[in-house]
Amino acid sequence: MDFDLSDDQRLLADSVTRLMADRYGFEARKGFVKQDTGWSAEMWGRYAELGLLGLPFAEEHGGFGGGPVDVMLVMQEFGRALALEPYLATVVLGGGAVRLAGSAAQQAAILPAIAEGGLKLAFAHSEREARYDLADVQTTAKRANGGWVLDGAKSVVLHGDSADKLVVSARVKGERDDPDGIGLFLVDAGAEGLARRGYALRDETRAAEISLTNVVAAEILGEPGAAFGTIARVVEAGIAAMGAEAVGAMETMQSMTLEYSRTREQFGKPIGTNQVVQHRLSEMLMALEQGRSMAMLAAMSVDEPDAAERARAISMAKIGFGQAARFVSQQAIQLHGGIGMTEEYAVGHYFRRALVIEHTFGDTAYHLARLAAEVE
Repeated sequence: MDFDLSDDQRLLADSVTRLMADRYGFEARKGFVKQDTGWSAEMWGRYAELGLLGLPFAEEHGGFGGGPVDVMLVMQEFGRALALEPYLATVVLGGGAVRLAGSAAQQAAILPAIAEGGLKLAFAHSEREARYDLADVQTTAKRANGGWVLDGAKSVVLHGDSADKLVVSARVKGERDDPDGIGLFLVDAGAEGLARRGYALRDETRAAEISLTNVVAAEILGEPGAAFGTIARVVEAGIAAMGAEAVGAMETMQSMTLEYSRTREQFGKPIGTNQVVQHRLSEMLMALEQGRSMAMLAAMSVDEPDAAERARAISMAKIGFGQAARFVSQQAIQLHGGIGMTEEYAVGHYFRRALVIEHTFGDTAYHLARLAAEVE
């Protein structure tokens, strides 16, 4: 397997690195959090200028035809900066659903608008009682007047409060947890009967609770009732993207902790001269590299044609980088001592982001159980 980056990929990574270093310091991020949307519209425009918003889309749709590894490079830089913008929600999840299941007309109408920065999407799939079961969908869709009428509720919709359109999963037939019978619908955020309540997650990223009461959806992505495969692939792409983000966060935490150990003195000498601290730092580095390997596995598995093999690899990767992120972030907090728990110091914010990533799209226990079920 070739792990070397192409010249274009190195250029992409360098461009994003420079942008985030110049514009996304920790103090600047504090200002972005306070904006009405909870993120920076100016940075969103810069992402569009660099072509990041169209990165995974075909050239005919205003994109660059990039793959999961290209998205991995971008998300890794976003992880280093703790980026707040709805890149995952719009480009990877919502845009991914349109790219995978949308008709030619839908792709031509939506994907270029995303690439230009003028359209934001959210992937409204999770429900309160479903936990991590992708097939557990109670929201219903019924045919009416040539369209579809949706009723139900969605929970923890990433950046659902600022999206222009929602990609909503709803059941057209079958039982509550039946993979067969689920459809994906495009719904305008301002549609009559749709209500949303936005809020900040523990890591200061945004999400929303969505309720749908007799909401008319004129467009459906793909064949009615056959969307489960698309949903699974969208979530797997999301896991891979968040794995790369976790690596970027871990790199920053490890670097911050190493620097702190060199400058923080106790009993007249840097704490980094203590052998126990050195061992902890070494363990952090090993966990980081293990997490990096798992994130790379996830990125390289996104396009695996065998659905069962793809799901297995993604679960393995989610466990690996989730455990690594938790370990690195816990050690970073402990080695920083009391300052690591303050709002004014960045390492605690990285810690919270790492924990949110671990619990998004299935926590470690869920994916361990999923793998164990295959060998019973």
